[in-house]
Amino acid sequence: MPIWSAEIKELEKLYNSLKGQLPDLEKELERLIKADDENMILLYSRRCLEVIITDLCECELKRDRGSEPLKGIIDKLHKDKKISAHIIASMHGLNELSTFGTHPKDFDPEQVKPVLNNLNIIIKWYLKYSTTIKDKNDKPVEMIQQDIKISDEKKKSLRISKKKLITLLAGITFIAIAVVAVIIFTNTIDGEKQASKFEKSIAVLLFNNYSGDPSQDYLSNGLTNEIIGHLYKIKSFERVVPIEYVLPYKGADKKPSMIADELKVNYVLAGNYNKTGDTIRITAHLIDPKKDKTLWQNGYDQPYKRIITIPAEIALQVTDHLKTNLTSLEKQNIIRVPTTSQEAYQIMQQANNLLNTSTYESYDQLYDLSLKAIELDPAYADAYALAGNMLIGKGNTWGEVAMQTIIRDAVKLLDKALELDQNNAGAHLGLAMYNDFIKWDYIRAEEEFLKAIELSPNSQAFMRVYSEFLQRRNRLEDARAYRIKGEADPIRIDILYRVLSGKKDEAQKYLKPYLQSKNTFAGEYFIWLEDYEAAKSIFEAALQNKNQYVLRPRYQAWLALAYYKTYDRQKAQAIIDQLIEKSDTSLAGSPEFYTGWYYSGIGELDSAFYWLEKAYTNRCPELPWLKVDPVFKNLRSDYRYWDLYERTGHKAYDDYRANLKK
Repeated sequence: MPIWSAEIKELEKLYNSLKGQLPDLEKELERLIKADDENMILLYSRRCLEVIITDLCECELKRDRGSEPLKGIIDKLHKDKKISAHIIASMHGLNELSTFGTHPKDFDPEQVKPVLNNLNIIIKWYLKYSTTIKDKNDKPVEMIQQDIKISDEKKKSLRISKKKLITLLAGITFIAIAVVAVIIFTNTIDGEKQASKFEKSIAVLLFNNYSGDPSQDYLSNGLTNEIIGHLYKIKSFERVVPIEYVLPYKGADKKPSMIADELKVNYVLAGNYNKTGDTIRITAHLIDPKKDKTLWQNGYDQPYKRIITIPAEIALQVTDHLKTNLTSLEKQNIIRVPTTSQEAYQIMQQANNLLNTSTYESYDQLYDLSLKAIELDPAYADAYALAGNMLIGKGNTWGEVAMQTIIRDAVKLLDKALELDQNNAGAHLGLAMYNDFIKWDYIRAEEEFLKAIELSPNSQAFMRVYSEFLQRRNRLEDARAYRIKGEADPIRIDILYRVLSGKKDEAQKYLKPYLQSKNTFAGEYFIWLEDYEAAKSIFEAALQNKNQYVLRPRYQAWLALAYYKTYDRQKAQAIIDQLIEKSDTSLAGSPEFYTGWYYSGIGELDSAFYWLEKAYTNRCPELPWLKVDPVFKNLRSDYRYWDLYERTGHKAYDDYRANLKK
């Protein structure tokens, strides 16, 4: 039996006596009585005190508490002689000892008993105080009836407004469903109508390697990748299929018409690659699959060193035969020779092939290949851009290294790429991410994102990254549009929208399949929905499957919150202790940000702000999520949140957007 059982029984008697009178205090006291360890008892004792102090601040000091620390208000109540000295002493004692529950650490369990005794004294006094205040504020029956009448009128008005809102939302939902139904119906009538959605749409299949040397696959694949990259630059194309979508068709025995139907395009470009000694032979043919007709074909018998310019020639021929509008800037960007070094070009083809066919764990290898290409050709803009983006990816996307330690090198590489080629889309994309994640200059970041998309308007990858930026700005409709253009499932945005607008039941329907698939990333969605059992199940399954991503701070914090909310507090604290320890030695993965995130999730505001301030000091690349992550809702009534919000660039961007709308 716990050594504080007698004190808990006394508080239980108080709890039974105040039922229905003070609901906020009743809720915290109930949690306290049910708590099963000393840390949680200290935590809920402090919350009971917070309820009382917040009310006293309004009644006696005539102001909202806001986020002012308890000690400051207690001192003010004492100074103004609003509360008896012995009650002030109990308040101070409870406040000081209960902080051990906020950051669990070494303390004597015997210290729980004085906390509970002080709380008992304070609540008994507060019950008398509340009764006195109520008596003072009693009104004549006529005034009460008038208040009820006004209240009923307000409720009626709110019901009418709510009814209008529901009607409006129902109409919007009906239209959305109708639009989706039309799209589905149209796209499934037959393959030909499905493909004709975009007139200027094309898939470039992987060129066959006829050299007899499998080690040259990366060069034949690179040829395809280069052509696709050039076609990305042409805005008049409505759809250019990314190389990752055509990879499965390599070696497949399928007719162009079947491939076109599956990829939803009107045209297909196919070809062959052959290298013999210092000579290459490349053939390309443009096909209209609906008519089973070759629109154009050509053979290139050239010295091998000419391979650098052939992809641009093929892209221009395709554009010409499909009568696609081509601006002078687009043509200039296509015909620009990226390098004069054949060896550097081959290394970059290796890098691009690796980028398209492997996982993000290849960042180091990609970075090293880029540096080799730069060493061979110090004027190779594409190599600088890829190297810079790989560093940013290592520092942010998966948290392999601390972004803060490599960002200067990344920016130097990106700036050098633009010095060599001011229209290098990859470099603009990298600078967009730098301004977003590190400088928190979201206005400049958006300019760079849009510049990258202007230079490569059919790049799905660019659109997906920009969509992520728009999500962080809470521009969810725009984010969804770009996500779809980037040919990626917008489910994350749809769920975030429903969570932020209070439509959690709708969001739950979207997530049922994830419970079976155990998709690791879906764990975050369940955290947003406060379905912590589901989140825990997903993360634990990922741990059993030895998914290394789950060991990174982001996932660890998610799992800790899931444990906390499902009353496995020891496991939660063990994870957070590890994150705190990690933050002392490394910033990789932003452990300080996710520690603050966790404390926000459990409602420990002082601890949350302590760690978020550390994240701010360290220029943590996760702080751009401060605006939209639902877990931070607990902080938004606190002035410290809005101070941090302003210092991390969010207010400046809000003001900028507001001025654009004027």
